[in-house]
Amino acid sequence: MDKVEEFEELRPLLFSIAYRILGSVVEAEDAVQEGWLRYAATPTRPASAKAYLSTTVTRIAIDVLRSARVRREAYVGPWLPEPLLDDPYQDPARAAELADSVSMAALLLLERLSPLERSVFVLREVFAFGFDEVAAAVGRSEAACRQLLVRARRHMDDGRPRFEADRREQRELAERFFEALSRGDVDGLQNLLAADVQLVGDGGGKAPQLARAVAGAENVARLLAAVHPMMLRTGIGCEPRQVNGQPGALFRDRDGRILHTLVLDVLDGRIQAVRSVINPDKLGHLGPVADAWAVDREVRETRRWERGQ
Repeated sequence: MDKVEEFEELRPLLFSIAYRILGSVVEAEDAVQEGWLRYAATPTRPASAKAYLSTTVTRIAIDVLRSARVRREAYVGPWLPEPLLDDPYQDPARAAELADSVSMAALLLLERLSPLERSVFVLREVFAFGFDEVAAAVGRSEAACRQLLVRARRHMDDGRPRFEADRREQRELAERFFEALSRGDVDGLQNLLAADVQLVGDGGGKAPQLARAVAGAENVARLLAAVHPMMLRTGIGCEPRQVNGQPGALFRDRDGRILHTLVLDVLDGRIQAVRSVINPDKLGHLGPVADAWAVDREVRETRRWERGQ
């Protein structure tokens, strides 16, 4: 194969590595593209295109993550990863690790790690790179990488739930959730939510958002039941989808533009977290983005009109 063919064959893997390190679709795509430019510019052919490109993309992602962390410290409101609908890299032998590692919950746990710990964890635990390959990719000794992995595993294990929900349970619970949501059924929603459930919205100061996370089954159920049926009456459509490998939905305005995504964390028969991304900067890769401020005004006006009837 020539370089273009080699790169295109490896692109899904490279993107999947970069996305898990960065939590950003756009930044991951940029890292992969920069990796290609460097690969294309090399005067000699590397012995292994996979080794060269995975090392290059990993190091680019580490540098980007270090600078991104400074920006995230000044981020307005809660920060959530950019939603991903389809992971391009598939490996039946690593299906469980790949699915778990791309979830919103896992990506938020990865945020606790240093850039080096995160990269080592992703390469070793998710993609099963050998320690020699990991060491080459992050520019550290194998012994140092083993220590980084021990620390990363400890941080990840401390934050992981003790019981995982199976896929069918997730799907069935999500179907009941969205049915209750469309009806504005407070009791129906509350029965599906964990007692300490959290509702988190990421607007980044660029779209209407919650001032803070909302906690507790009753509070979350009442807020969702008050807002979403009103949105549906103003022409907002709800399209159930897998988002980051979890049950969720895309919400679109009447012109089909993306308004926000919603993702559900399901555990032990209950929804533990509801996460919504409405920041337009994080939705552009999904398609044309709606004017969330205009939608918010219309919802408020509709509510005032209905109350006046």
